[in-house]
Amino acid sequence: MDLLNHTRVNVFIITGFPSLQNIRVPLFVLVSIMYTLSLIGNVVIVFITRYESSLHTPMYFFLGNFSFLEICFTSVTVPTMLVDLMRANNIVSFSNCLAQIYFFHGLGGVECLLLAAMAFDRYVAIRSPLRYNTIMSSTVYIQIAAWCWIVGLVLPFIPVLLISQLSYCGSNVVDHFFCDILPLLRLVCNRTQLNEMLSFFICSFILVGSFTITIVSYVAIIITVLRIPSSVGRKKAFSTFASHLTVVGIFYGTMMFIYVRPTRNLSFNMDQLVAVFYCLVTPLLNPIIYSLRNKEVKTALKKLLFTKGGITMMGKCTREG
Repeated sequence: MDLLNHTRVNVFIITGFPSLQNIRVPLFVLVSIMYTLSLIGNVVIVFITRYESSLHTPMYFFLGNFSFLEICFTSVTVPTMLVDLMRANNIVSFSNCLAQIYFFHGLGGVECLLLAAMAFDRYVAIRSPLRYNTIMSSTVYIQIAAWCWIVGLVLPFIPVLLISQLSYCGSNVVDHFFCDILPLLRLVCNRTQLNEMLSFFICSFILVGSFTITIVSYVAIIITVLRIPSSVGRKKAFSTFASHLTVVGIFYGTMMFIYVRPTRNLSFNMDQLVAVFYCLVTPLLNPIIYSLRNKEVKTALKKLLFTKGGITMMGKCTREG
């Protein structure tokens, strides 16, 4: 009898958004447009931070990494979301489901650590401007970024490995629009306290740890900025990290709502809404926030589009004529 109840699941059925099936076509179009704009915006930032020499600084190196990460992060979940909108039940293989969980949490961890690294970079720039280039040398900031990727991608491996060894009680219906740890644990026959505690610990370690580094950095930054006697100097200093602080608030607010809390009696409808926000809306807002609120990025973009693409071409045509 125990063997009958504990089945080997080969596929999962992702329920998606069953209550929104009547408007699935408009939603599919909207999500497709937002996903496309997010990809374009982040690709542009990756491109200009890579090829515009004026942006070859630690700050924009981290920003380029962050935008590349957002491209990968959205591509883990949004394509599944689009399939969910077009089909009542999206069937995903067991291995693909685990891979989605791993990359979703791994890339999410990298994002937390990169945000902390960006905050530390701003702290050094404002606290020690004369020693900034020495402290944040190319070797140092490349190593920091590399460790962000390594740590973020290594930590989720153990929880995913443990989940792959669990048994399921017949049901393979995941009440979400993509595979995630908490909805999957609801289908498990075994006692899941160890898995829940491990997932909670790792998520809390990355989220709370990186959030603490970020907050401490910004508290130190604000204290330093308030000591600047000139109001113009204070305004200029605040402008260098205002956009990053906005992104930090949006990202950590949504992520902590989902993962840094007890896992019992969750409202998955609310979780789905919040998950849509950080999977789709936040990656779309990031390039907008960083470009519209950052004078150097806007200047580099105009230079790239008009000076190199337009004026240079016109000059070439004039010389040939």
